[in-house]
Amino acid sequence: MPFRDSFETLQDREPGERWRAVYACRSSASRGRLVAEPGSATRNQFQRDRDRIIHSTAFRRLKHKTQVFVSHEGDHFRTRLTHTIEVAQIARALARALGLDEDLAEALALAHDLGHTPFGHTGEDALAECMADFGGFDHNAQTLRIVTRLERRYAGFDGLNLSWETLEGLVKHNGPLLDAQGLPTERYAQAGIPAAIVEYQARQDLWLGTYASAEAQAAALADDIAYDAHDIDDGLRAGLFSLDTLRDQPFLAGLLDEIDALHPGLEPQRATNELVRRVITRFVEDVIGESQRRIATLAPANVDAIRHAAAPVVAFSEPVAAADRAIKGFLYPNMYRHPRISPIRARAAGVVRDLFGRLSAEPSAMPGEWAAGCESLDESRRARRIADYIAGMTDWYALDEHRRLFDATPSLR
Repeated sequence: MPFRDSFETLQDREPGERWRAVYACRSSASRGRLVAEPGSATRNQFQRDRDRIIHSTAFRRLKHKTQVFVSHEGDHFRTRLTHTIEVAQIARALARALGLDEDLAEALALAHDLGHTPFGHTGEDALAECMADFGGFDHNAQTLRIVTRLERRYAGFDGLNLSWETLEGLVKHNGPLLDAQGLPTERYAQAGIPAAIVEYQARQDLWLGTYASAEAQAAALADDIAYDAHDIDDGLRAGLFSLDTLRDQPFLAGLLDEIDALHPGLEPQRATNELVRRVITRFVEDVIGESQRRIATLAPANVDAIRHAAAPVVAFSEPVAAADRAIKGFLYPNMYRHPRISPIRARAAGVVRDLFGRLSAEPSAMPGEWAAGCESLDESRRARRIADYIAGMTDWYALDEHRRLFDATPSLR
């Protein structure tokens, strides 16, 4: 089936919607919510999910959670919130080009980092270490825990009571969790499926053995694209590496040559902006072209054909996937593990470990709603509650709590 022939006809669309492919998710055909609710007179199911995510407490906290740098580096660097907004923009662009549901893709992008700890991946690694004997810690599973349990905004249920399609996309945007034999896929083979996902799966089947919708796949690729582009931008701005250093990457060297040819002698900051813009554009254009090719080959008749496909349908071509891997391979030692950043990461990890140890020994040191009934919980559930509390902290709040509980708090400078 040619790519363009896979779109629905005008009369098939829901009121107010853009043209849409037959394999796109449809809010009118949603599998619904765990707790049934009356419909909205002004919003479809996925628009409602997006709005609930934006108005959640966890979403607001992203403003003061580190992406790569801690807050002392300056106001111009990305936070979890600004990263999330960039991912949402790219996800909508991909969804629009592929005839997918833009609202669902946006909702998934906006929610994808809700489960992250303070201090970026440093905090997650430290908390996972603390939770090693109690089921571990995984930010994707924590996102599910937040939107199904930890948010307390509604009288009739815990969490946000999001639609099945949004929950499915949050859990499976990186691919199936179970293989054809029902065993954990490679990513979870050693540690097993995170407890929060297993627990929720018992309440509502999220089809852990299939791929997620194309909208979720688009949101996952948008995350990769945003990471590569803005980490290059932030790394250059912070002086961790130079434009000349990036010429060792063939993909980036080609873009820099293009900029030099069009704008000879361009000042470094404008050259950086031109480079970042081109990285996003080339990646987005490649995903659109490769996804159209895969979709035309698969000829999916509906969204479930996407779920049961043998491979993702929204993807980079192999040359650009190699460029993505090379960029990440460059950024890991030159940015995430840069000698200037590593000591700060170590001190931030120490803050998380200190908090977990102190609160494990003295749960009553947590605020009232967190401490209530904690002493009566078994060790594993008590540890999980402490992890929930710490994971929800912003960078600033984690440091403030450390100052409250300890005589000395390290400077993250």
